[in-house]
Amino acid sequence: MEERSTPGWQFYQRHLSYFYNKDVDGLVAGDYNEDAVLITFDFNVKGHAAIKQVFHGYLDMIGDLKVKSTDKFTETEDTIFLEATLETSKSGERRVYDAFVLKNGKISYHFTGVK
Repeated sequence: MEERSTPGWQFYQRHLSYFYNKDVDGLVAGDYNEDAVLITFDFNVKGHAAIKQVFHGYLDMIGDLKVKSTDKFTETEDTIFLEATLETSKSGERRVYDAFVLKNGKISYHFTGVK
């Protein structure tokens, strides 16, 4: 995995570690504001309980995951935008697209898509 020392990259690495450990409670408590919104083309959910439900379902669907590559990554003081390729145990290779809008170091808006 590529090494960078920027705040956004460090946030991304911590975010991934929660997924690797299947720690949805830690992920949501550590990375999302209480009123955070998760936005996809298929649905939108708001708040910790709803986001936890989505991530539990997502991990059940894909199984174990490994980041094969982070193909694009950019950040500003309060945003992170990335494209990555994952290898999953249940769903094979998947491309993910994520944009995070941060407030006080946590996600307020998370736009996500998968191919």
